Amino acid sequence: MTAESFGLPVHDGPDWPGVRIFATTRAGGVSRPPYASLNLGAHVGDAPEAVAENRARLRAMLPSAPLWLDQVHGTRVADADREQDPGPADAAVTRTRGKVLAVMTADCLPVVIAAPDAGVLAVAHAGWRGLAAGVLENAVAAMGAVPAGMLRAWIGPAIGPAAFEVGDEVRAAFGLGQTPPDGAFAPAGTFDAAGKPKWLADLPALAEQRLRACGVGMVVRSGLCTVAGNDRFYSYRKEGATGRFATLAWLTS
Repeated sequence: MTAESFGLPVHDGPDWPGVRIFATTRAGGVSRPPYASLNLGAHVGDAPEAVAENRARLRAMLPSAPLWLDQVHGTRVADADREQDPGPADAAVTRTRGKVLAVMTADCLPVVIAAPDAGVLAVAHAGWRGLAAGVLENAVAAMGAVPAGMLRAWIGPAIGPAAFEVGDEVRAAFGLGQTPPDGAFAPAGTFDAAGKPKWLADLPALAEQRLRACGVGMVVRSGLCTVAGNDRFYSYRKEGATGRFATLAWLTS
């Protein structure tokens, strides 16, 4: 569902007791095209003063300043309770109520992993490289010993399986042979310059497989594709020069 949350148009995540989750949209900010309008990424070529104003508008509706990560498509998990300036990291974990975690995306998977009853929360930025390398597994491990059944995850808006055309190198990164498992890869019907077939990759499905293998008992997908038939979110694959939206989460009292 989409709602006017705290004054900005956002897409709400699951309504789970003890945690607040939402993704911003591209509406409600001051950035000019091609970044219009609520671009939160300071690294995409947008005017710095526009990004600063957009982040200030977002901050005004949050219980604390978000922990912005320097995302590098890696697997490091920052400890938000100890690191004020974490540097390169693609995930973060907290055990402090009201501490806002954030990841920025424009096609990659934003993933929130929560165990409110255990008082721990993590977020992760998972492109195909980070996903294949184990960023979700690292995020779950950083949450510590959480009793079975307490972990739940939300996969936010991201590129969908009908839009993510990839080559053999992506399938190989997941250790796959000629027969794609569980429908995660389907023939795209197109070929690369060398004549090799291309594939349609289902990143949310791959993420869910890995989350469940880590013991996450509940996985909810937003079902929203940032590329196909959806202009509410930024898409790097569709637009090239574009902004970034954020997925944010925090533990509530």
